[in-house]
Amino acid sequence: MSPTPSDPAATPGVEPPVLSTSVTAVLDDFLRYLALERGRSEHTVRAYRGDLGGLLSRVDEVSGLDLGLLRRWLAEGHAAGLGRSTLARRAAAARTFTAWAHRTGRLANDPGALLVSPRPRPALPDVLDAAETESLFTAAVAGAAEGEPVALRDLAIVELLYATGVRVGELCGTDVDDVDECRRALRVLGKGNKERTVVFGVPAARALRRWLDGGRPALARDSSPPALFLGARGGRVDPRIVREVVHAAVAAVPGAPDTGPHGLRHAAATHMLAGGADLRYVQELLGHAKLATTQLYTHVTVERLKVVHEQAHPRA
Repeated sequence: MSPTPSDPAATPGVEPPVLSTSVTAVLDDFLRYLALERGRSEHTVRAYRGDLGGLLSRVDEVSGLDLGLLRRWLAEGHAAGLGRSTLARRAAAARTFTAWAHRTGRLANDPGALLVSPRPRPALPDVLDAAETESLFTAAVAGAAEGEPVALRDLAIVELLYATGVRVGELCGTDVDDVDECRRALRVLGKGNKERTVVFGVPAARALRRWLDGGRPALARDSSPPALFLGARGGRVDPRIVREVVHAAVAAVPGAPDTGPHGLRHAAATHMLAGGADLRYVQELLGHAKLATTQLYTHVTVERLKVVHEQAHPRA
């Protein structure tokens, strides 16, 4: 059997693990399952390929996977200095793969079901405080004062990210028709292809209207997609550009922590909770399947939960 690299473009300067032809075929089937049936994003599928490549390079056939091999794989990663979150992610990838392989008849049993991994410690971005956030938008508005198309786009991007708390990929995936300006609402497609509607306030609506009137037409080409936000060459804006836009905007605020789109999402949720927003509302806004995830993003304390309980529970 001829060996096949698991991911030729995985990490620059790092040789990808070599897989047997048989294992490569199974891994490709699994990745197609993730993309087509589970609705996982291209980024997530690529991460699974990277995590599983090192594991599957240890066997000539998928049937060779067992619990001992899974445990040795994680132990070696720990000895190599991998962090808890990386080990937990690898273990989760292995469990998902072995469960699928068992379900599809490629494994006689599911060794991943018995695999235990360390719980990752929450890694939360620094949060802009209210004053820093105000300075951020003051600078962004000033930068767009001349009406330059890219500056109008950047202002609308920053305003919408903070106003709605959407993920950068969700924002980049929206089209013009996804905006309901009358209701000040935006339709986005989140993780697992789950659609939700988020709302935004007057400043974001104003910035968006300026972009649609004076910015987008200047960047659009005959071949441009219906994307809400366009790049300088008329294509759909790339998430990397959005991250650069946010980092540059935050860098203009003295003393502000360096943060990107995820930091604005985190700040939006934290500021809403601090202002008295209901935790369930914030969960819906962020598109979290579990309330515990929202709680993690927003620094919700036990004291805050006690206040909510005392205000809402009939027998508090």
